Amino acid sequence: MCGSKVQNLFVCGRLHQVSFEAPMCEAMRTERVFLTGDYSSSAEFFVTIAVFSFLYSLVATVVYIFFLNKYRENSQRPLIDFVVTVVFSFMWLVSSSAWAKALSDVKVATDPDEVQLLIPACKDPTNKCSSLHGPRWSGLNTSVVFGFLNFVLWAGNIWFVFKETSWHKGGSRLAGSAPDKQAGTFDQQPYNQGGFNQSGSYNTQGSFDQPSEYSQVGGPTSYSNQM
Repeated sequence: MCGSKVQNLFVCGRLHQVSFEAPMCEAMRTERVFLTGDYSSSAEFFVTIAVFSFLYSLVATVVYIFFLNKYRENSQRPLIDFVVTVVFSFMWLVSSSAWAKALSDVKVATDPDEVQLLIPACKDPTNKCSSLHGPRWSGLNTSVVFGFLNFVLWAGNIWFVFKETSWHKGGSRLAGSAPDKQAGTFDQQPYNQGGFNQSGSYNTQGSFDQPSEYSQVGGPTSYSNQM
């Protein structure tokens, strides 16, 4: 009933203000019957977050397009943008969850079997009551889906806003300076303790280049057995 006759979220939440004409078996008269329940607080919270996030998105879009240089001049502006984005992401999650729970309660309260219990004529066992039209929930279900899609959109935007903050840029500078510092530490002339050159001389630090006493002079010595 709420989904078919009432298109406004606030009215749909205030079920105690929704009424309908129920037939009376006496002289074919009708009486006004009101539904029970008030779930307007969740609907108001959901719509309020939607309105404020829409206005902030418009302002942020104008700043990103026309005032991007001024936006980056002050390091505090990206930080404020980051905090606001995180807050709106959290509020979209909370408001969408609250409205989904309220909508579930509205569906239970407006179920035809539950509504028939509110009609005095249907309480008589000799009368048989039935609903002519069932409630249509497509519009309200879509609002819940879009609420969670907005949460995903704002949560994904957190990373892009975080890249503009000084926290991310400072971490990038530290990560880039660490390899440079290591490269400067090990970029020194290697220490050569010593080595043998091909002539047989022993060279230590390049300062001693004298013939070795162990080098052979002349050809190889041949030994023969003396008879």
